[in-house]
Amino acid sequence: MFKRLGAAILLVEDLQKSIAFYRDTLELEIKNQSQDWVEFEKEGQSAVLALHPARIKRKGFSNMLIGFSVSNLESECKKLEGKHVKFYKKLSQESFGKHAIIEDPDGHLISIVEIPPKDELGQIPYYHGFAPVEGLT
Repeated sequence: MFKRLGAAILLVEDLQKSIAFYRDTLELEIKNQSQDWVEFEKEGQSAVLALHPARIKRKGFSNMLIGFSVSNLESECKKLEGKHVKFYKKLSQESFGKHAIIEDPDGHLISIVEIPPKDELGQIPYYHGFAPVEGLT
């Protein structure tokens, strides 16, 4: 099931300003970057720190999510549904792979992703679907 934390995701107001802070001030290295997604890493870390533009503000909660990578998201979603876990975003196919967002008992969001293996050129699609969009379920 959930074997590895893949990312801590910060939903930020100003992506460029935040990139500059984490890259230049904290000296983190950019691993992947797209228009609305940036991943930072440091040697020896298994999880990444990711930045994504905040699309909505949820009262009473921080703009942080955690993300897990799984090998079979459809199977995991069925298990979670059987345990009556609340889904903020149902399983969907995205450009980077399969994705869903669940809520913990306090309403904190947890992103779950199944990213396909590298293609023949060794490229992994950008994982930029963490941020919740208002009205999803």
